[in-house]
Amino acid sequence: MQSHQRGSLAGKRVLVTGAAGAIGSATCAELRRRGACVVGLDRRGGEGIIQADVTSSEAVERAVAQALNELGGLDILINLAGIGLPQDAGTPPGEDVALTLEVNLLGPWTVTAYALPALLASHGRVINVASGLAFATVPFASAYAASKRALAAWSDALRMEYGSQIGVTTVYPGYIRTPIHAAAEAAGLSLADLVREEPLEAVVRTLVRCCSGRVRRDVATTPLGALELGLARHLPALVDLVILLRLRRLARAHRYDRSPLARRMIKRWGIT
Repeated sequence: MQSHQRGSLAGKRVLVTGAAGAIGSATCAELRRRGACVVGLDRRGGEGIIQADVTSSEAVERAVAQALNELGGLDILINLAGIGLPQDAGTPPGEDVALTLEVNLLGPWTVTAYALPALLASHGRVINVASGLAFATVPFASAYAASKRALAAWSDALRMEYGSQIGVTTVYPGYIRTPIHAAAEAAGLSLADLVREEPLEAVVRTLVRCCSGRVRRDVATTPLGALELGLARHLPALVDLVILLRLRRLARAHRYDRSPLARRMIKRWGIT
């Protein structure tokens, strides 16, 4: 398992999903700068990016086969593709919920399944990008939080079944201001000030670091993020209380006045 040991990224063959996004494009650029051979996969094609929708098994199968052909094999798969759409956890799940689960959970599962024979051959590694919200849940991100917690559970299952031959790492970024939050912001539900913001460079640096050296199981993207992740896992009621107190403060500052979803919740909690 030489790819599990410390060493340079020069010549490593890497496939990155969500490669056209803010984090994906920056990660691909940094990996290439360090000498890795990188192919991207995204709904938006482009230079070095194969166009494919991760919700389509047929499209993923074709794209992964093309990537493997271009790379001549595979050492590292980074599952970064994801979406975030706001919804009310108490209403029947609609197409937005189904799409979130398909992209954030079934997408990585599908891509990994088609890439797995090549990863087993190279004794490579899979890096799944979850979220701090997998454990520290905020209002109106129910599908996103559920999908990311499920992604972490699936990563654990993959490790249990294939960990003797490949490395499996789950990364938990905090809130990073990227276009993934556009739908929530348009609905008046910005995460700004509700959760702590982390720089995009932190997650890029973490993903690159996870591509070599000792395979780590669960990784936060900053030291403070690691502390928050530990609190969310072991003292969830305390984290819930902190989030609700912040929500109350923001509501009193009229942050959510233009959001019907938030106003209904604020009324249920009796926030004035």
